[in-house]
Amino acid sequence: MIHKTVLYNDVTVFNILVAVFILVIAFSTAKAMSAYLRRSLKEKVAREHLDILLKVVSYTIIILAALWTLTLLGLNLSGLLVAGGIAGIVLGFASQSIVGNLISGIFLIIERPIRIGNQVSVEGVLGFVEDIKIISTVIRTYDGLYVRIPNQKVFTSSITNFVGNVARRFEYIVGIRYSDDADKAIDIIKGLVEDHPFALKNPSPLIFVDNLGDNAVNIAVKVWAPSSDWYGVKTELLWKIKKSLEQEGIEIAFPQRVMWFANELNKREVVKNPSEMITQD
Repeated sequence: MIHKTVLYNDVTVFNILVAVFILVIAFSTAKAMSAYLRRSLKEKVAREHLDILLKVVSYTIIILAALWTLTLLGLNLSGLLVAGGIAGIVLGFASQSIVGNLISGIFLIIERPIRIGNQVSVEGVLGFVEDIKIISTVIRTYDGLYVRIPNQKVFTSSITNFVGNVARRFEYIVGIRYSDDADKAIDIIKGLVEDHPFALKNPSPLIFVDNLGDNAVNIAVKVWAPSSDWYGVKTELLWKIKKSLEQEGIEIAFPQRVMWFANELNKREVVKNPSEMITQD
């Protein structure tokens, strides 16, 4: 009896063994790639996002290997490819934005320009990042509104991360009267800044006379603070400066105007010679 190694459709036992070998290699490669990416990205990508990325990579390797083994087993993929191509074109137009958001979400997860809890400005929306999903990013505004922004817009727009750096500078202008002592005012402000526990010494604060305005001597105050405490330090220090200057008799200047009336000017011209003592109503 002669044993035939050729199966129907010209598929041999060798082809089956090769197909099985390819699948084993594919599963091993997917597992090794997942382990490598997990070690490389565990400090850069959030755990839930990393799991999604690893699944996408693993499934892609396995699906490509499965398609290869089908050709080895004699399955004609031309018809499947044509049908899949037509369906892909239709779905491509229908889901173009979804795919763009998906790819942008993956890049956001890897690059991490923003993180959950950050205070940001994206597409004109200011607030806290509540969640970064694979398709969209959720921001809670300062008014408590939840705004969902597609990841494609997030990735391609300018992002301002208010807490992206460890420290952040704030500044304001303190205007005092011309009759007050500007040097004394600067010393008072410097003392308040130095005594504040969250006002950073490095970078050092800057306090100086910025310009001589129409109604006030304008003192510029520029102070660095931790990004997490920036707003609280700014508001607290400003009020302390106002109260301390008032206690030392230094007042915050307010707009003033000198007005001359026509009748007053006429009277001054008439009484130009005091000996004449001429007045005019």
